[in-house]
Amino acid sequence: MKTAELFENKTVFSLEVFPPKPDADESVIYDTLNELSDISPDFISVTYGAGGGKNGCRTIQIASDIKHRYGVESVAHLTCIDLTRAQAAQILDSMKEHGIENVLALRGDRHDGTAPAGDFRHASELISFIKENYDFNVIAACYPEIHPESSSAADDLKWLRYKAECGADHMITQLFLDNGYFYRFREKADIAGIYVPIEAGIMPVTNKRQIERMVRLCGVELPKKFVRILERYEHNEEALRDAGIAYAIDQITDLIAEGVDGIHLYTMNNSCVAHRIFDAVQSLLSVSVAAIA
Repeated sequence: MKTAELFENKTVFSLEVFPPKPDADESVIYDTLNELSDISPDFISVTYGAGGGKNGCRTIQIASDIKHRYGVESVAHLTCIDLTRAQAAQILDSMKEHGIENVLALRGDRHDGTAPAGDFRHASELISFIKENYDFNVIAACYPEIHPESSSAADDLKWLRYKAECGADHMITQLFLDNGYFYRFREKADIAGIYVPIEAGIMPVTNKRQIERMVRLCGVELPKKFVRILERYEHNEEALRDAGIAYAIDQITDLIAEGVDGIHLYTMNNSCVAHRIFDAVQSLLSVSVAAIA
């Protein structure tokens, strides 16, 4: 099933996992999936293995198993920054052979500011390539606090609209901790004529190192409320984890009340945290579905 179809009559709830490292035991991810499948999410996405190669193949196999072994729709991520068109076609052919219908098309991170080594400079070029040659449902990333490389919010929105024009069927946001950014972004996207479903990407922050890395890589602003939580609990791992989960639940509750198209939970392969969040919001999702119906 193509994920864009899921938004027609419900608030979508989806999860993201990542493949184990090349030298790690592959069975660990399946233990996680056994537990996550109990949630019965609308789909599970699988990030593209760091370094490509064998780990990229793991992405395809795991996405295929999610769909065929666990009966949950899957999305395979694909980063294109180092791919030639021929390499991209080979990967997409493999996805098709494995029965995968949904691809999250991403540029990927630049390496020390150097120019991309492959044929694709931007995710929009990969989206166009996929749409011109395949029948995949294509998902794109978007950034409520604007992409770190964008010169302005207007410039970022211009390129986001271009992704939609290239054929993106559905979008998932980068993580954010202040819902106000999402609401302002959603309003501007609507004004700009971007009418595809937009899922809100939520990451429950459960440790200080995770927060520091998030701020460094994504440029995410820490709201005063969250800073107070960090200052109070940063030396108590269990308390900080519980506070981070509670904060994510509050975010999701507010987003559902404001009619969000969907929630995409960045699980960090932590099924326990994902279960606690889903258990807290599943009744809200049911009410949302009933109200729409």
